[in-house]
Amino acid sequence: MIGSYVAVGDSFTEGVGDPGPDGSFLGWADRLAVLLADRRPEGDFRYTNLAVRGKLLDQIVADQLPGALELAPDLVSFCAGGNDIIRPGTDPDEVAERFERAVARLAGAVGTVMVTTGFDTRGVPVLKHLRGKIATYNGHVRAIADRYGCPVLDLWSLRTVQDRRAWDTDRLHLSPEGHTRVALRAGQVLGLDVPADPDQPWPPLPPRGTLEIRRDDIHWAREHLVPWIGRRLRGQSSGDAVVAKGRVSPEDIRMRIGAAV
Repeated sequence: MIGSYVAVGDSFTEGVGDPGPDGSFLGWADRLAVLLADRRPEGDFRYTNLAVRGKLLDQIVADQLPGALELAPDLVSFCAGGNDIIRPGTDPDEVAERFERAVARLAGAVGTVMVTTGFDTRGVPVLKHLRGKIATYNGHVRAIADRYGCPVLDLWSLRTVQDRRAWDTDRLHLSPEGHTRVALRAGQVLGLDVPADPDQPWPPLPPRGTLEIRRDDIHWAREHLVPWIGRRLRGQSSGDAVVAKGRVSPEDIRMRIGAAV
């Protein structure tokens, strides 16, 4: 039974898109921590989230891995490389080599290292042209997982997150329901009896007309795409001034999830 968990990564693992009642983010890793803590006596579970939005693989390795190694938990979730892959000119083969070196360090010091693949971006306007590049990186991640005995949180195969309701308004980060489904899938990967099926179909949506879709696309481009491109051109990161959550109690997460409903 897992008694300690450290989450390492970028905005996906920090929980961007899943705000709690105070505005700070929850996310799939926090929700997974609750699922894990529910299997332990009260107070007998330690959870630390070191993830920070916008971070590249080398930044995650330099800033977060030492803390994870020092804590030597039973479980580390390691999600990194996505921000590298979406940058122009990056080579998924080379990124995977650096990813493997980090996995090797973790695998030699912690109980279990769970790695994650990237999402299938077929429906994401800005990222759908990177689908082949992401698929190549995913293939490397799965091969690395095989070599080091890592469970794989396969986000590419989680078909229910193809629904637009699984995504925040920025179309780059998951919504609360999307994060919930990923947490449930992560629990399944770790062999937990989860309280709901992450593959449960969404309720039907009424059809949308062309004009409504175009209006939504224009609003999204103005509110999210243009600022995102601007930050890239200025060399800025959304995580430049962000501090990791650090140690978080599952009891606090439960209360924040309940208050956010």
